[in-house]
Amino acid sequence: MMLGASGDPVRLALLAGLTLAYAGACLAPCLRLRRQRRAARLAAAAALATPDAGNPSWIVAHASQTGGAEELAGQTVRTLRLAGVDARLCPLSGLDGAALRGAERILFLVSTYGEGDAPDAAATFLARVMGAPLPLPQLHYAMLALGDRAYSHFCAFGRVLDEWLAAQGAARLFARIEVDCGAAPALDEWRRQLSHLAGTSDAPDWGAPAFADWRLAARRLLNPGSAGAPVYHLELAPQDGILPHWESGDLAQIAAPAEPGRPREYSIASVPADGRVHLLVRQQARADGGAGLASGWLTAQAGIGAAIALRLRPHRRFRLERNADGPLILIGNGSGIAGLRGHLKSRILAEQRRNWLIFGERNGAHDFHYRAEIEAWRDGGALARLDLAFSRDQAQRVYVQDRLLGNADELRMWLGEGAAIYVCGSLNGMAGGVDLALEEIVGRAALDGLAAQGRYRRDVY
Repeated sequence: MMLGASGDPVRLALLAGLTLAYAGACLAPCLRLRRQRRAARLAAAAALATPDAGNPSWIVAHASQTGGAEELAGQTVRTLRLAGVDARLCPLSGLDGAALRGAERILFLVSTYGEGDAPDAAATFLARVMGAPLPLPQLHYAMLALGDRAYSHFCAFGRVLDEWLAAQGAARLFARIEVDCGAAPALDEWRRQLSHLAGTSDAPDWGAPAFADWRLAARRLLNPGSAGAPVYHLELAPQDGILPHWESGDLAQIAAPAEPGRPREYSIASVPADGRVHLLVRQQARADGGAGLASGWLTAQAGIGAAIALRLRPHRRFRLERNADGPLILIGNGSGIAGLRGHLKSRILAEQRRNWLIFGERNGAHDFHYRAEIEAWRDGGALARLDLAFSRDQAQRVYVQDRLLGNADELRMWLGEGAAIYVCGSLNGMAGGVDLALEEIVGRAALDGLAAQGRYRRDVY
């Protein structure tokens, strides 16, 4: 008796083999993609866990039950690194007493599980570290506590950890921030504090010295007709007439009357030879449409001659220092021109003319801050090169990172001659775009090498 094709054992075996082969061919790319994605995740985690160069100045520790705190911790590390701050990611369980005693700065991002419990990942830390006194007078820390107000003990673990650290003598960098179910305002406050810390990481005791009495000596609008928020040039003079010393790259901290405990920091746009502290302040808008408490006061409410509580703070990570005598590439956008202007003034006084400025804003007609001064420097030879990127002056948006990519050969030549790169301006968008463009031009290893040598410095916010 003959069997039909459906019952032929040979054909069935062939069919099965072909089916398996087809399935394997279809599955192989999926498996490769899965392996590639897993490798990419592991590489990203390893990169976050390893500082760019030298010993990390910050530890970002997380304890999460579902992954939210860990994800925010990764974002925190990337933000700090983008601002030029060495940082590494670490699970809370990876910290022991010796690590805490040896650390100077730790950011904690921890969640609370259920009715006030610590996440499972924090059990080891609770048992081995928090069970006994541990003097930590050298430690400066901040706490982001994640929770859900639907539970009775909101953010309980974050609160307990915060209080335990304070009891051991550790100093808070700022008050604990509590987040209810990922609420955006609390996370925005955390990011704002990160921007502040990125500028003060070289001075954990930044609260000193005391504020001094200054006065608002001059103010003028720099961008009339701009589509963006108003930007003002301010000049401040000490009430006692004694001008303190500062270096280009340093910062001014101002305590507005409405927020005396929360000073705002601004890049100084002048040098002592100018006789006054110059600032560039963009008027910020609140959610209700009103002007920002500090920027609104400085740009509109305070009259000429008004008293200003101000103190100067050295910003050593953005000073010229060993780069004072070599070629200098200055990159910035918006109000970031302030910090770059201070450096240019310092260089011009020292008769250093190998300066390259790359500046970007919205429109050339309205947003070219200090235009006459910068063009005079260029025409007089104090600026060896000037490249501008006004994003909205043409159909296709152009940014400072595009100017970098378009002048890659020139950039490599300057770096080969020992040039340093200084970046000042917005952390979100510009700083990241510039970093990626530089990586494309010189490679990540070379860029990290420049940072380690102090030849790649950033003041971003």
